[in-house]
Amino acid sequence: MYVIIVYDVSVDRVDRVKKFLRRYLMWIQNSVFEGELSEADLEEVKMGLNDIIDSSEDMVVIYRLPNVRSMRKEVLGVDKSHSSEII
Repeated sequence: MYVIIVYDVSVDRVDRVKKFLRRYLMWIQNSVFEGELSEADLEEVKMGLNDIIDSSEDMVVIYRLPNVRSMRKEVLGVDKSHSSEII
């Protein structure tokens, strides 16, 4: 399945969340990741995020699509997902 994960977490946890998600997905822009995951990998991601975030103040949203072809993506402005940053 194709997933898009967006998050709004406390400043002291942002780097941990970003570093964790880079192991599974492609960084698109600040607080946004996307990519293909199996059900098992998605469960790993959810468990890992639950270990990092504070559920009383942080938010993570996971959008699921059957596959990338089911999504129509349009970027206005600079497409940061093609940055030269090493993942």
